[in-house]
Amino acid sequence: MSTIVKGVKRAMAGEYSRELSVKVFTGQCRLIELGFRQGGTAGFGLRRVLLDERGIIKGELKRGEHKSLQTDRVILMPGPGEEVAWVNKMYRWLIEEDSSFREIADRLNEAGVATDLDRPWTSGTVRTVLTNEKYIGNNVYNRSSFKLKKLHVDNPPDIWIRKEGAFEGIVPLEFFLTAQEVITARPARLSDEELLDHLKRFYADAGQLSGVLIDQAPDMPSPSVFRNQFGSLARAYEMIGYRSDRDQERIALNKRLRAMHPEIIARTEAAIASVGGTVVRDPKTDLLTINDEMVISLVLARCQPQADGRLRWRIRFDPMRYQADVTLAVRLDPENREELDYYLLPWIDLPRQEIRLCNRSSIAFEAFRFEDLGFFYGMAERVGIRRKWGQTE
Repeated sequence: MSTIVKGVKRAMAGEYSRELSVKVFTGQCRLIELGFRQGGTAGFGLRRVLLDERGIIKGELKRGEHKSLQTDRVILMPGPGEEVAWVNKMYRWLIEEDSSFREIADRLNEAGVATDLDRPWTSGTVRTVLTNEKYIGNNVYNRSSFKLKKLHVDNPPDIWIRKEGAFEGIVPLEFFLTAQEVITARPARLSDEELLDHLKRFYADAGQLSGVLIDQAPDMPSPSVFRNQFGSLARAYEMIGYRSDRDQERIALNKRLRAMHPEIIARTEAAIASVGGTVVRDPKTDLLTINDEMVISLVLARCQPQADGRLRWRIRFDPMRYQADVTLAVRLDPENREELDYYLLPWIDLPRQEIRLCNRSSIAFEAFRFEDLGFFYGMAERVGIRRKWGQTE
């Protein structure tokens, strides 16, 4: 009965969370339509200002400061005149000189101008200033959603919540509209072949590839473009036949580990056979069935040295781990050449995906650690049963 009640209570709690989420979102949308700001930093050239319940300005909110009264509200106002001037320069550079986001960021960095977070300018931060409607005084909300731990999604413009003229804009409306036309007229996305051609030419000129070098090149798409289109920079490098020294080391390590795995299995089979046990290996899953009683999964945990000198091991469990009774994890030494120690992990104690270990094992896993496989081989040993008349089976 308690199990049934617990399930009902969990369902009620989940429904309450969903209903509360709808109420909070509705309230936030109503405040947006009234012209009040809902979360987030003000942005370069703007400042957050606190209002009381009568709409009277109480003061400016610094970075990290929040309102203390539920009846208070926050709006945006123009920031220092110097920042406002730089924002308008950015729009002029885009409209009059057709400068790219990267070129505008370089000019700002050369002038010693930092963002509102005291960081150097990048293509992304420049694009935000040149495309965000708050710079013409519009209050826009619900451009993206991330509710109840669901996936982050970018919402289409037709479901955005917008209040026009909510704040005092710092950019003329005609500047903003012209800037949007310029940005829209530019090619929105290069094809895979065009991106790879850019990468090949850059590699031929520079002789090497890295995210930093690509980001610094004025005529190259940003590294994020390659990551979004190919999944990662490494994947893009691979498609043009480029491999860095780190890639070569990783390939050599993977080759060495693939060679170690069958060696350990062969040694395990021989050791178990020497104590009278039997081992059958499944050629598809590499699971070992010992004495027709116990199924073993063998996993190699490579050492991952950190920049601060610490060592890390990640024990990733086989996808077939729930068919194995015990996972035998072999932890390798810092050079990933020799076996360091061993972990015998029963399936009932395994987490869903992996275990991460450091130089010193936690108490929770120390009970499963062994210096050698003597104990494991002893589990497979056959012991004879002596009958009353002295015979042995």
